[in-house]
Amino acid sequence: MGLNETLVDKLAASGITQPSEVQRQALPELLSGRDGILISPTGTGKTLAYLLPLLQRIDGSSKEVQALILAPTQELAMQIMREAEAYGQPLGVKAAALIGGASLARQLERMKSKPALIVGTPGRVREVASTRKLSLHRVGFVVVDETDRIFSLGGKNDVENLLKMCSRERQTVFVSATRSQAMREAEAKWQSNPWVTDVTEQENENGLSSTLKHWYFLGDRRDKIDLVQKLVRHLKPSSALLFVNDTDKIGELIAKLRYEGLSVEALYGDTRGQERGEVMQRFRKGRTKLLIATDVAARGLDLPGLPLVIQLEPALDADHYVHRSGRTARMGRDGTSITLIAPEERFILDKLEKQLSIAFEPQMLYEGRVVPYEEGMKRKGPGAGRRSPAADERGDRPLWKSKADYLASLETRKQAESKGTPSGEARRERPQAAGAGGMSAGKMAEKSVGKSTGKTSVAGKPQSTAQAAPSPAAKPKPGKSKSERAREQKNKGAPKWLKAKREAGSPPKSD
Repeated sequence: MGLNETLVDKLAASGITQPSEVQRQALPELLSGRDGILISPTGTGKTLAYLLPLLQRIDGSSKEVQALILAPTQELAMQIMREAEAYGQPLGVKAAALIGGASLARQLERMKSKPALIVGTPGRVREVASTRKLSLHRVGFVVVDETDRIFSLGGKNDVENLLKMCSRERQTVFVSATRSQAMREAEAKWQSNPWVTDVTEQENENGLSSTLKHWYFLGDRRDKIDLVQKLVRHLKPSSALLFVNDTDKIGELIAKLRYEGLSVEALYGDTRGQERGEVMQRFRKGRTKLLIATDVAARGLDLPGLPLVIQLEPALDADHYVHRSGRTARMGRDGTSITLIAPEERFILDKLEKQLSIAFEPQMLYEGRVVPYEEGMKRKGPGAGRRSPAADERGDRPLWKSKADYLASLETRKQAESKGTPSGEARRERPQAAGAGGMSAGKMAEKSVGKSTGKTSVAGKPQSTAQAAPSPAAKPKPGKSKSERAREQKNKGAPKWLKAKREAGSPPKSD
């Protein structure tokens, strides 16, 4: 495929003897010097697909910076840096990191070694370049990893300014799991006749691995934290990644989950560089069971063999779901992505199913095991998990059933009713036509008959005519005389004993 023997031997020493599909396609094209667009699901080996050709074409004896790799987050940049050092060392290629959040003075000190490759975040690289402590005019290789994410995080201006500083004859490579409109616009502006990988067409157009299972659990918002610890205990994963939408919840999550005896740590945007490295090192070594992370912090994380991803709340959009779920089921391995939803969040999964062409499977915990929702309801017995009678009467779909499945079941019901044989579900939901106020037609008829015959029914038993007959019309009371009205006015506010005497006709005692 064009790789030199030194890199092939290093790959073999790392246990890699066969290229992934994206590597098979990218290596010859990038070694030829063409601009490239690598669109491939997460965990398919994109990093080595662009890093190996870049390292092979760098002149390790030169004292100038020749290549630049940009990444959106500290963790992804550090991860690329580790790979660059491992595979560049046999070739004599030095690399240095310029990563935001870490000590700038220490990074500038390492720049004195005259590295040929710079790996960093856009903001920090631009900061150093603007002080003239980094010259980019000889840079002939530029890679923008997670291009769509860098642009969505506001790094587009930094990237474009850095591209202007590099050589006009450079080779430019954009890498991502998804291809946004902003990325397409950048391709047209900054690349010349780029080669585009077609791995997504071969594996899955949505950017998700075909070995990934999509599950969800339904429950109240207040029960989600408790459900997380139950899932970790029952599924017993070697490690798991927990995504949150709101960083304000991280402190509460850590406190409650540690109280339950789980080893938990967190990774979020404000975590310092050194602390991030220590957290990831403990997680990779298995000393931490559960890692809580935000979307920004976990972007591009490479966690080999991670079996489980849990999402405390649904992803904000399809792009976020792809990158969350892509932390597991990497390089052909099996993996599970679990989303915890409240009833009012079910519509979000409907939207994700439509956008990504996937199917979420409802699951539940039953007797210490994870079972399909329908199976769990059957084992619990008749009536378990039913919605309120009002909801059934309105015809609301079951919370666990997707909109598509529910509409299909309605169509089946209509076909059965048109043949005169209502389905069991239809008979159960509509046992008889309802009249005004929710009263059945039979009861309304019975009440009507009772009125016409002068009889009413109590608990289904007729009463006698004498009891039910209406009383004769009461005669109107005659108007009060003038003297009576005067006496009432006089008695108003008088004590009871005085009122009684006046009513009796006895005159009040004199002083």
